[in-house]
Amino acid sequence: MNGNTLVVEDLKTHFFTRAGVVRAVDGVSFEVKPGEVLGLVGESGCGKTVTGFSILGLVDPPGRVVAGRILLEDVDLLQLSEAELRRVRGARVAMVFQDPMMTLNPVLRIDTQMVEAVRAHQAVDNEKAFQLAKEALQRVGIASPEERLRSYPHQFSGGMRQRVAIAIAMLNRPRLIIADEPTTALDVTIQAQILYEAQKLCRESGTALIWITHDLSVVAGLADRICVMYAGRIVESGPVDAVLDAPLHPYTQGLIGSVPSRNRRGSPLAQIPGMMPALTELPPGCAFRGRCARAADACAQQPDLREYKRHLVRCFHPL
Repeated sequence: MNGNTLVVEDLKTHFFTRAGVVRAVDGVSFEVKPGEVLGLVGESGCGKTVTGFSILGLVDPPGRVVAGRILLEDVDLLQLSEAELRRVRGARVAMVFQDPMMTLNPVLRIDTQMVEAVRAHQAVDNEKAFQLAKEALQRVGIASPEERLRSYPHQFSGGMRQRVAIAIAMLNRPRLIIADEPTTALDVTIQAQILYEAQKLCRESGTALIWITHDLSVVAGLADRICVMYAGRIVESGPVDAVLDAPLHPYTQGLIGSVPSRNRRGSPLAQIPGMMPALTELPPGCAFRGRCARAADACAQQPDLREYKRHLVRCFHPL
């Protein structure tokens, strides 16, 4: 046992399309310790969600993991059969999807789905499983949980369905939860409650949490460490306070600069010029150089992640 709940080493997930090979995840490495919250951030299309799907073995054709290792408490998930992975999903690793209807079956009542999720991995009777489901709904702020358990998904609002999906992920107290922008549909009061419960679960049970988001304000208050992704690669990582207070990569600085702030009332928001290149047409060298004010001739080569102060940064000219 290496002391980490999860270790991802040089993960590469590619999609083989008629337009070419889409390198959605291209050499990603990170680790998550027990009880730690890792924030995985970046703009849409950078590879955050595909990284989460790769860990759980949920990448569909034409995509596939072509290289790397995914060690969950020293067990390589990429070496498991589909039947073995099914026993891992929900019990040792759970995922909260961005769309709750990817979790919920529209034709089954909530209690049926939650009781089945408990009994699939725990040797308990229906009464005990129902009680665990009721407590899980209470934790995510659903009033009258016993009554709501007997409802169907279409009888819930979008935000309440998301809370049910989060409750299902927490049911079996897994060793790792991957949350893909789970609070996007929630109002700020419920979002604060979910973040509190997530931190409490990690602190009390040692569950590791990967929080995938583009919302830096959520990561600032929730995560212990942060990894910033761009074009399928991690460009900066480190303790969340160190990265957000003193970003080294120009892309990280651009993300932080584009967040609205009280200190700049009335002034226009900073923007990162241009758009992320198509993953089938990535330029040689640093993928960000076409949008970077600090780009130089050296950026025609691919920079490696280098340690600088308390960060790891993939840049020849860190700020």
